Amino acid sequence: MAIGAVLGFLMFNLHPAKVFMGDTGSLLLGGVISALALYLKIPLLLIVIALIPVLETLSVMLQVAYYKKTGNRIFKMAPLHHHFELSGWKESKVVIIFSAITLILCIIGLKII
Repeated sequence: MAIGAVLGFLMFNLHPAKVFMGDTGSLLLGGVISALALYLKIPLLLIVIALIPVLETLSVMLQVAYYKKTGNRIFKMAPLHHHFELSGWKESKVVIIFSAITLILCIIGLKII
């Protein structure tokens, strides 16, 4: 069921995006993937193959904690993909590089299994 929802979403999300998923949809997908990793007894492997979402989450946590402590920012904007966009990268470049990194990590994850 989740696969059908994602495929339907992707149909309308080609560049330029017409529909945005938002936090609710991304949290649902993260929950589904996490539940599958737990069911398959490979939760630590999830950290490897989902390094980009892990880094995105950590960037927000670091930014908030550092800002509360010092009043300064580590990144231009959190989550991490916005930092790269504000550094001059086009959105499509961020998507391509993050997707390529995720693909490589998934291949590494398959080799670990």
